[in-house]
Amino acid sequence: MLVTFKSHASPTITMLENLAQFLLGLVGKRLGERGAIGEDEMGEAIAKLEAAIAEDNAVAKKESEGKQSAEREEEDRLRLAQRAYPLLDMLRESRKENVAVMWEIGRR
Repeated sequence: MLVTFKSHASPTITMLENLAQFLLGLVGKRLGERGAIGEDEMGEAIAKLEAAIAEDNAVAKKESEGKQSAEREEEDRLRLAQRAYPLLDMLRESRKENVAVMWEIGRR
């Protein structure tokens, strides 16, 4: 299933359910058929997502020391930062405009 994130502050984002569930879990939310991150929760959600990305980047850097360039590039494509930035950007833009980020699960 696909999850669609919407905000009046940025373009719509669609992602697979398992990724959406993981990212929402990082910010302290549960994936339901519909949900929202309110303006009052935005700062904390952004901080949690940024912390998770920083931690993942630190682990990746430590793991990549001594590996060949091609091997590092393959692993880097699958890191949290690449997957989380669209939602993080949406949260940041929504905070600037003081609007909520909402999501809903759709059927393919």
